[in-house]
Amino acid sequence: MTRISHMTLEICVESFEDAVIAAKNGADRIEYCSALGVGGLTPTPGAMAQIGTIPVPCFVMIRPRPGNFVYQDSEIDTMAREIALARDAGAKGVVFGACHDDGSLHEGHLRLLCDAAGGMAKTLHRAFDITPDAFSALETAVGLGFDRILTSGQQNTAEEGCAMIADLIARAGERIIILPGSGVTAANASTLRAKTGASQLHASCKRTAQKGEEGRVATDGKAVRDLRRAMDH
Repeated sequence: MTRISHMTLEICVESFEDAVIAAKNGADRIEYCSALGVGGLTPTPGAMAQIGTIPVPCFVMIRPRPGNFVYQDSEIDTMAREIALARDAGAKGVVFGACHDDGSLHEGHLRLLCDAAGGMAKTLHRAFDITPDAFSALETAVGLGFDRILTSGQQNTAEEGCAMIADLIARAGERIIILPGSGVTAANASTLRAKTGASQLHASCKRTAQKGEEGRVATDGKAVRDLRRAMDH
């Protein structure tokens, strides 16, 4: 097959060891979290302190608790403090979202968090996928200064949401990156690229949990390597 232009591969992980595995096997960027079993939470300060020794850029998940993305003011204060910790640890970016009760983006809370992030790269996470109007949310994200939106096209998986993702990429143009995620594997990477025109993909590449690892989401180096190869050809 003919080699095509390089696509950026972001792998989400829940430990320093998994971040190193992902980087060694072809990840261009890490989304650094804890507790991926509940969708990812802010990593501990101890985990963030190791960011500087991970050989690829790390974006830190800023999510103080499981559950919905409707936050109290006190939780937004916590998230702003977590952003500061991520910056001090050497993170290149942060990943966050906040909504109203109806699922629409909470522009006020997001503006506070974007201001806290300053010049760091900013990803709007899959809170975007519960918004009632994806195209209005896209414009809100652009206006707030987000650099990318992580989305499954408001479906369970990115492959199911291909049509929406393609529309979002077309609407976004050069203003913001649309990052397809959820269910991304080596088996569907070429389909996602062909159907959406995406320049980046987000995946977990998790391996089957072993005995004693209940609730653990561990990174499979071979799955990362296979996905990298599929994206490159």
